[in-house]
Amino acid sequence: MRIQGNAIRPGNIIEHKNRLWRAVKIQHTQPGKGGAYLQVELKDIRDGTKLNERFRSGENVEKVRLDQKEHQFLYAEGTDTYTFMDNENYEQVTLPSEFLGEQAAFLQEGMTVTIESYEGSPIGVALPDTVTMTITEADPVVKGQTASSSYKPAVLDNGMRVMVPPHIESGTRIVINTADSSYVERAK
Repeated sequence: MRIQGNAIRPGNIIEHKNRLWRAVKIQHTQPGKGGAYLQVELKDIRDGTKLNERFRSGENVEKVRLDQKEHQFLYAEGTDTYTFMDNENYEQVTLPSEFLGEQAAFLQEGMTVTIESYEGSPIGVALPDTVTMTITEADPVVKGQTASSSYKPAVLDNGMRVMVPPHIESGTRIVINTADSSYVERAK
């Protein structure tokens, strides 16, 4: 689908210079002389390289639609490959670790994820927004450290270190944001 250059929004996937790019940041700029343009920070979907590009309203770009299918995480083979099962036809898909990046630490057996593909080949994996994890190790509370903005380091059951509020102790189940590995709340 063709769209005008000034209609690009963060999260859009566009085809530019024969590659697929995800718009990360946009900024409308109207210089003193000359026409207005849209400054867009693009990130290559396949290899993660970044590109800053200017698009004017008169330019047209190709907006790409990705196919999204839900899959269930089955197992990991070491830290190299991960196997998922299509929830509709039960076919198994094995993906290399580059598709997940740091998010791989949050994969749990049986977790439902969304695999994005373009023209039949997978290009990305989207995990749920939050996951529930268990604290295995937490520093003791320092007396007098009761300010609401104070956090202490803790270790999750997957070995990842996160910052948690002082009242969280070892053995507590908490909800973690998968996008930035931050504490959300105590699990209910």
